[in-house]
Amino acid sequence: MKKDVIIIGAGAAGLMCAAEAGKRGRSVLVLERSEKIGKKIRISGGGRCNFTNLSVHPDHYLSHNPHFCKSALARFTPRHFISLLDKHHIRYHEKEAGQLFCEKSSAAIIHMLEKECKGAGVEIWLNCRIAGIRRENAFLLSTSYGTAESDSLVVATGGLSYPDLGASDMGYRIARQFGLKVTPLEPGLVPLTLSAADAVIFRELSGISLDAVVNCNRRDFHGSILFTHRGLSGPGILQISSYWKKGEAISIDLLPQRDAYEILAGKKQSRIELHNLLSAYLPQRFARVWCERYAPSRPMVQYSEGKLKMIAHQLHHWEIVPEGTEGYRKAEVTLGGVDTEELSSKTMEAKKAPGLYFVGEVVDVTGQLGGYNLQWAWASGFVAGQYA
Repeated sequence: MKKDVIIIGAGAAGLMCAAEAGKRGRSVLVLERSEKIGKKIRISGGGRCNFTNLSVHPDHYLSHNPHFCKSALARFTPRHFISLLDKHHIRYHEKEAGQLFCEKSSAAIIHMLEKECKGAGVEIWLNCRIAGIRRENAFLLSTSYGTAESDSLVVATGGLSYPDLGASDMGYRIARQFGLKVTPLEPGLVPLTLSAADAVIFRELSGISLDAVVNCNRRDFHGSILFTHRGLSGPGILQISSYWKKGEAISIDLLPQRDAYEILAGKKQSRIELHNLLSAYLPQRFARVWCERYAPSRPMVQYSEGKLKMIAHQLHHWEIVPEGTEGYRKAEVTLGGVDTEELSSKTMEAKKAPGLYFVGEVVDVTGQLGGYNLQWAWASGFVAGQYA
């Protein structure tokens, strides 16, 4: 089969690119290895799809070249995607910090993309396996449905996160096959695990969450942290995990926007136990375990002023050294990817291989939590669709 454009991957970036290329009158074929399109979209935002954020800025993205994402994000903004939702009468709401979610189900986004593709004449092959790719005068793909040929090839295969949904390293292998560099890959937006010693101490807190500010490598995020059987999760931890490196400590402010010393000093003459006092501001079980580990509890009247200042400092700067991460199985994204130095930021086309494009998570552009990764998928897919 001969098409103008073949896109590998029917996820957010691939479907957006397919619809845009089709609208230009290009004949488009999408190859998807799964039995359904948009699998990762379906689970996004707990099934309601955190499809973008009202405040998108390059600072919300990690990349070896922090300027690369600017062009695509400027040319396809959250407002452009919202206009698409309005066109399809999809209702949505703002949850917090500019995060936009579907009013009902993420299936509405998938259905919208499917309609856009169908209207643009896009053909989609599901359960399609690719045995090999070569380039002669055109790109030739050996698939489980036979040979497919195209002038342009768009790689929208995603990263390594969520292997249960069919994630693979195909996109990176294609990049290397055509001589493109791939930056180091790591799980991002991922729960952190604790050392064996810390796990023993905090395991009994599994299921407890608290509000905190988490800091590492000059980055800090305000969000809840959740204790798990193996370590720490929750939005604050997921955010900082993308900036944390093995062996480093993370600092956690357990009483954000409060003055811990003021709280402690206010009860200096009281006989209330420290852990009972802290239980008014922190989950009771956590307060007890934290005190056992860092500040053995006794009546407040027995603490010196110096000791109270030290405890207050610990409450605002609780340092813990994670053992590692939960890996790609629990990661929401993949850090790293096809080196942006190899691609045009205007078109997403490979400089060394004309006609070859990379979009979405497979590229070394990774967003923070909050709808930023899907916005990158929409934006990069959109711009590639204008040229492929």
